[in-house]
Amino acid sequence: MLRLTDTMTRRHEDIAPSRDRLLTLYACGPTVYRSQHVGNLRTFVLGDLIARTGEVLHGWRTKLVQNITDVGHLADDTGIELAGEDKMLLAAREQNRDPFEIARHYEAEFRTDCSRLNIHPADHYPRASECIDLMIELIAKLIETDHAYVGDDGSVYFAAQSFPSYGALSGNRLEDLRAGHRQDAGELSAGKRFHADWALWKHAGSQRQMVWESPWGKGFPGWHIECSAMSLHFLGDTFDVHTAGVDLRFPHHEDERAQSESAVGHEVVRRWVHGEHLLADGRKMAKSTGNVVLVDDVVARGYDALAVRLFFLTGRYRQQMNLTWDALAGADRRLGRWRSRVAEWAEAPSAPMHAETVARFTAAFDDDLDTPSALVALGELEKNDGVAPGAKFETFAWADRLLGLDLVRDVGRPRNDAADLSDDARALLDARAAAREAKDWAMSDRLRDQLAGLGVAVVDGPGGQSWSRTGGTHE
Repeated sequence: MLRLTDTMTRRHEDIAPSRDRLLTLYACGPTVYRSQHVGNLRTFVLGDLIARTGEVLHGWRTKLVQNITDVGHLADDTGIELAGEDKMLLAAREQNRDPFEIARHYEAEFRTDCSRLNIHPADHYPRASECIDLMIELIAKLIETDHAYVGDDGSVYFAAQSFPSYGALSGNRLEDLRAGHRQDAGELSAGKRFHADWALWKHAGSQRQMVWESPWGKGFPGWHIECSAMSLHFLGDTFDVHTAGVDLRFPHHEDERAQSESAVGHEVVRRWVHGEHLLADGRKMAKSTGNVVLVDDVVARGYDALAVRLFFLTGRYRQQMNLTWDALAGADRRLGRWRSRVAEWAEAPSAPMHAETVARFTAAFDDDLDTPSALVALGELEKNDGVAPGAKFETFAWADRLLGLDLVRDVGRPRNDAADLSDDARALLDARAAAREAKDWAMSDRLRDQLAGLGVAVVDGPGGQSWSRTGGTHE
C-alpha cells in the first residue's frame, strides 16, 4: 500500500483511488511570467512520482490536472491583503510585451523543461485566463451561500469567519493573522468586513489589461479561486491527492480548501502532499538572492538534464535539499555509469528480475516515496557479482519505469567508437587511461569531470575504462 505524509493529519496515510481504480491528482502548476527554476521543477517531479507509483506498483489508472496561472497572481499577494500588481502585467511592462505573449512563451518553456526531466504530461493543463467563467460561477455560488460578499470597493471577498475549520491545514488561526495586516494599504482593504478575508474577484479600477466582465463589473479573479474552480470542474467534488510546494500551504491552499469545501459542503481533497524547498548553496532558490538554476544552466555545463532528476531522487520529497554543482556532477556521473552498465547487461542472456531488490525497491517507494533507499537497493545490485547480468538488466529496466531516468537509452547503441568522438574527447580519454595506469587517481577524477563536460560518461571496469554519451556537448 502506498503511504504518503498528509499535511492535514501530519501522519503517513494510505493512498488509494476513491473510485474504480482511478487515482485523481491535482498539482499546482506554474505562474508563467518567468522561467521555472529547478526548485520549482522538484515539486512537479513529486506529482510525477506519485502517479508512476500508482500505475507501476498498483496497476491504477491516473488522472492528473495541473493549472497554468496566467492571470490573477498579484505581486504582493500575502493572502491577508491582496495588494500590488498582477505578476503577468508587471512582467509585460518590464519586457514591453503583451502579457499573453509572455504567458505562452513561458508556458511552452515549462512544458519543455518538464519533458527534459521526464515528467509525464498532465491529462489537463487548464489556463486561468480560459476558465474565468468557471470562477465566476463558483464565486456566485459562494455569495449565494453567504460565504462571500461584495465589498464597498466593488470587489468580492470570501468571508473567512464563515468557514469554521480555517487553519486546519496550515496551523494558522484567524485571530492571529491580524499581525500580517498591511497598515499602509487601508484603501485596498476598505471593502472588507474582516481583516483576514481575501479577494475572489478584484474590481478592475484603473487596470485595463487582463480584465473581464462579471456580475460585479469589470475585474479579474483572485489567485486562490483559480484552483478551486479548476479542480472541482476537472476532478469533481472529491479527489485523491493535491500536491505542491510547501510554500503554497498558506495562504494559497488554506484559502483554496475553504472555498472548495464551502461550495460543496464536504472535504474535497482526501490527501494534501507538499514537497519541501530546494536550496542552492544553502539558501532558498530565488531571483532576489541570485542563486537561481535553470535546466538550461545545467545542460550548458555539459550535464544531462536527467541528472537533475536523479539528484532529486537522492533526497526525500518532504525534506529540504541543498543543490551544488558538485552534487550535480556526481549525479551525472552516476547516470552515465548506470546507462553504460544497463547497455552491457542487455547483451547478456535474459533472466528473471532479482526478487530481493524488487521487494526492497517496491517497499521504499510505497514508504512515503523513500527514493534514497530505492537507489541504495539498485546500487547494491549493481555491485553484486552473484546476480546474473540479465537479471540486473531486467531489474534496472523495470525500476526505471518509476525512476524516469531513461536508463535503457544506450541499449543497442555502438559503444567505444573513438571515431565518433571529438579530438579533445579522445585526448582526454587517452590521458585518463594513462593516469589510471600510473595510479594518479586525483588526475583521473579531474579528467573524468572534463569528459563529462564534453558529454562523455566514463565507467571503470575490470577491462579498463569504457565510455558512453550523455546529454551534454560533444564538440
